[in-house]
Amino acid sequence: MTKAKLVISSKNYSSWSLRGWLLCRMAGLEFDEEIISSADPSMRAELLVLSPSTLVPRLIHDGMTIWDTLAIAEYLNEIRPEAGLLPQERAARARCRSVSGEMHSGFSALRSGLPVNLRKYSPGFSVWSGAQADIDRITTIWRECIALSGGPFLFGEHPTVADAMFAPVATRFKTYDVTVDARSADYCRLILAMPAMVEWIEAAARERDEIEELEGEF
Repeated sequence: MTKAKLVISSKNYSSWSLRGWLLCRMAGLEFDEEIISSADPSMRAELLVLSPSTLVPRLIHDGMTIWDTLAIAEYLNEIRPEAGLLPQERAARARCRSVSGEMHSGFSALRSGLPVNLRKYSPGFSVWSGAQADIDRITTIWRECIALSGGPFLFGEHPTVADAMFAPVATRFKTYDVTVDARSADYCRLILAMPAMVEWIEAAARERDEIEELEGEF
């Protein structure tokens, strides 16, 4: 069988690429990376939130091409059920899909107001009210899920699709010095300390591509 390939974009700027890459790692799928330069006009439009995410991530496996992060997650769950990307219990599984879908389609104020930039650190960053409402909703989701599952991840002892979907948020909170409640702060530290996340962040630090619009002060 041909080795899988995952098409991604900038590890410094692309939240969608991070999600797809992390899901493949969590599933234990061996894959090669193909990176689309951030200089590509279509890719640049996606990173600047000017167009929907359609180019990345894109998983090519066993003669098939799967795009959209949630579709990749469901596919990986089918071929690697032992990885536990979705909870075994039906109610928890439904909740996992629900919060993952909410992250996938919502929180536009957070996306535009606090764009992903892993190399950047902005202490004392002023969060505008629209983004703060998104932050409040996200931390509510985190607290509720952890309270129900017992943690430390959103649905128990092991990371699931939901943790991959929210992982870029943890990087945003660190980049923009966002103050959150103690439980949410602990969860962010847990996510950022995952070996796969550490590997991704270190790779992002080595990138040389820059998008000027994402490097300025907001």
